Amino acid sequence: MKQKFDAIIQPRQAEYLEKLHHRNSGVLSEMEALAHTNNIPITDREVALFLEINTRLLKATRVLEIGLAIGYGTAHIAAGLNEGGKVIGIEPSPEMINFAERFLTRLNLRDRVEIIQGRALDIIPNFTEKFDLIFLDAVKEEYVQYLAQALPHLKIGGAVIVDNLLWGGQVAGDIIGPDQESSTLALRNFNRVFVNHPQLRAQVLPFGDGVGFAVKIA
Repeated sequence: MKQKFDAIIQPRQAEYLEKLHHRNSGVLSEMEALAHTNNIPITDREVALFLEINTRLLKATRVLEIGLAIGYGTAHIAAGLNEGGKVIGIEPSPEMINFAERFLTRLNLRDRVEIIQGRALDIIPNFTEKFDLIFLDAVKEEYVQYLAQALPHLKIGGAVIVDNLLWGGQVAGDIIGPDQESSTLALRNFNRVFVNHPQLRAQVLPFGDGVGFAVKIA
């Protein structure tokens, strides 16, 4: 059960929801343990499942993921892809890419993922294809720019999913320390932009650490 600073629901509710699903085993469990031990940010399990559900719902064949880390969310997206589908994942860290490649290979999902090393803001403008789903989970201060650059590459009717929009409750309350100020202020601004964007029908959902969910309408 989540008991760290980013828990955003009451403990009894969190415990109940935790017990609804069986714990992951095998490779996914290893990924969770690695992330926990080494303080590597990955999506919460419920958010990862939400990614897979929406990938399947959209019958997605092309997904853009900004912020791959060790490939935990990527694995769930890849598992939900339509036949012949591909996740295009952008990640600047060679170490994270190495982990992701090894885990995805062991999950028999490596051929469904194309990994591009580099800074997302340098890479996104070069895309010419359209995506069914875009997932943002990288530098919080760059979220507004990611959205602006990536949205033209999303199909009408496609979805945007964004992680960490409640930021442990800090976007709605006190900032817990000076090191959190920049990201918190950036997320407050992004949330305003996101839910009022003229091309999106968008909402922030109160699970995980706050999940942005939108459909492109124009």
